Amino acid sequence: MALDLAAELKKNPFVLAPMAGITDCAFRTVMRDLGCGAVITELVSAHGIEYKSRKTLDLMRFDEGQRPVGIQLFGETPEILAEAARVVEDMGADFVDLNFGCPVPKVVKKGAGSAILKDLKAVEAVFRTVKAAVAIPLTVKIRTGWDESSRNASEVVHIAAEEGLSWVAIHGRTRSAGYSGEADWDFIAGVKAKARIPVIGNGDILTPETAVRRLRETGVDAVMIGRGCLKNPWIFSQAAGLWRQGEVPSVRKDFAWLFERLHDSMARQDGIEERVLMLQLKKFASWYSTGYPGASQFRRTIFQHETLAATRTAVASYFDGIAALIQADTSQEAFLMGGHG
Repeated sequence: MALDLAAELKKNPFVLAPMAGITDCAFRTVMRDLGCGAVITELVSAHGIEYKSRKTLDLMRFDEGQRPVGIQLFGETPEILAEAARVVEDMGADFVDLNFGCPVPKVVKKGAGSAILKDLKAVEAVFRTVKAAVAIPLTVKIRTGWDESSRNASEVVHIAAEEGLSWVAIHGRTRSAGYSGEADWDFIAGVKAKARIPVIGNGDILTPETAVRRLRETGVDAVMIGRGCLKNPWIFSQAAGLWRQGEVPSVRKDFAWLFERLHDSMARQDGIEERVLMLQLKKFASWYSTGYPGASQFRRTIFQHETLAATRTAVASYFDGIAALIQADTSQEAFLMGGHG
C-alpha cells in the first residue's frame, strides 16, 4: 500500500530540502535524528541511472531510519525519467520526487530542472508518463516560474493535481532570480489558496520562528528547510516544539554528539576515502560555526589540517568552547546561496 504523504505532512510539516552535495545518506540520517519530517535525496540524474553510473547509484542510498524518504530525479525525457522511477521503486524508496527547480546552467541547458517550466505540455507529459510507471507516490519541486514574466506555478500545481501527484514543493524564486533577493512567500500563499493538492513552501527559512510563521500565515501544508539547518541543525525540533506547544523548546546543542554521529554515518558508507570524510566534516563544521565567536578564524584554519584526526580534534575543541553561547543572527548575510535541490 502506497504511503499517504499528506498524512505524513500533518504529522511533521518540517521537511528537509534536497541540496546537491549536502543531503547525502549520512546527513539525512542525522537530520532525521534531529527531528525533521520527510527527507529527499539530492538530485539524481535519470540518465545516470540508465547508464548504471556507480556515482549516481551511490547518491540514491538511504537507511531504513530515514523513512519516509524520496529520491529526487532530474532529466528531460519522460520515458527515461519513468524508467528511473521504476528503479527508485524497486530500491524500496517511499516516493519519487521530480526536480523542476534546479537553476544551474549545466542542468537547464539540456531542458531539465527549471527549464521544463517553460513548457507546460512537457510538464504534463513527464507527470503522466512517470506517474503511470510506478505505484509509489510522485511529487515535484519547482520554482515560481522561469522568470518574472512567466510565473506559472499555479498552472503547474493544477497539472500536478490532474495527473495524481501527491504534493508540489515551491521555492519562492524564479529560475532567473537564482538565489538573489527574497523568496516570495505571498506568491506561494496565492498558489496554495487555489491548490487541490498539498503545497510545500521553500525559501529563506533560517529560524524556527520563521518556519512556523510561514506555515501559519501562508496556509501551506509544510515548509522545506535547507540552508537553515546548516546554521542550526536543531531547527527542526525547535520548529516542531513552537508549532505544537507555542514556544521554542530549549535544546542542548550537543555538538560532540552531532559530529560523532556525522562521522560515524559517513564512515559507514562503502568505499569512502578518509580524504572525502575529512572534507565533509570540514564543510559541516564551517557551516555550523556561523554566527559564533571566532567563526571566521576557525573556518580559515580548519581547512589547513591535513589529517582526519587533526580535523576532528580541532572541531571538538572549537565547538566545546562555544556550545553554551548564543548564535548571532546572520540572516542578512549571504550564506550558501546554492545547493540547487
